[in-house]
Amino acid sequence: MITTRACTLLGITHPVVLGGMGSGHTDPGLVAAVSNAGGLGIIGVSWRSPGDIATLAAEIRQRTDRPFGLNLLLFSNEESVDAVLAASPAVFSTAWASPEQDLHTIFARAHDAGAIVMHMVPMLQEALRAAEAGADVIVAQGTEGGGHVGVISTLLLVPQVTRAVAPLPVLAAGGLADGAGLAAALMLGAEGALFGTRFLAATEAPVSENYKRALVASDGHNTLLSEIPDIVSGEMWPGAYARVLRNHLIEAWSGREAELRARRAEIYEHTARARQAGDMHESVLWAGESAGLVDRIEPAGLIVERIVDEAEAIMHERTALIQ
Repeated sequence: MITTRACTLLGITHPVVLGGMGSGHTDPGLVAAVSNAGGLGIIGVSWRSPGDIATLAAEIRQRTDRPFGLNLLLFSNEESVDAVLAASPAVFSTAWASPEQDLHTIFARAHDAGAIVMHMVPMLQEALRAAEAGADVIVAQGTEGGGHVGVISTLLLVPQVTRAVAPLPVLAAGGLADGAGLAAALMLGAEGALFGTRFLAATEAPVSENYKRALVASDGHNTLLSEIPDIVSGEMWPGAYARVLRNHLIEAWSGREAELRARRAEIYEHTARARQAGDMHESVLWAGESAGLVDRIEPAGLIVERIVDEAEAIMHERTALIQ
């Protein structure tokens, strides 16, 4: 069994973490399934009301007695910190702080509430900022990841961050979907890995079956970085790009961003209806390049087990190369 410092700190059996994806891409069922399998389930609660946050945490606790996390995108949700901490998650998961936010004070509030602070970063400078502010775990996310990312690859970012913030444990994210990804993360110096896109194709994932099938069908080459999703949503993230599957929506508005801004409300409603109807051509489909490694829809617990088993087998096999 693979056991790392992150496992000990987070109280989990396996160094496998569910990305705290928001906008309805994570829910109590998926979170509990990952935690029950020995990983760490995290649910995205950005732009949720205090009542919703409390309800979601309670629902997770009804399904598991294992540790779980609540995730906030700090740049636009600092007012929700108290509600998240009142729900008493084992892990306070954060990402995308704006430059003017006081991370030291936010993280201290989490520690006072008894939570472990896990902060995701897209670049070395943000890792140093989070470490200095008191984060307990840093997630180094490469540009290969789905959703909002920076522009540095996982292969470069993870060793940069692990060296710079040592002895803090680091998790790798971006472009990882299987045991080879976990093994590679460990070899780069990380203490585990965070997976997003892979768990969107879990049986329990609260997205449409069409979405899951689109991920399985993808070879990973049909993702791209785009401003279009953020223009449509009206939320401008600090220094982030959105990685999505290329579809008719993205192709139709590429190069027409000014017009899209003028028609934002109309197109927002259009994409919301498309998502509700399971229309994969006119919806925003968040996905990382690791979609090219997703070849089946299966239960989240089995995904955790498969990742760990594959990583162990690969690491044992590769020791034979040492003469």
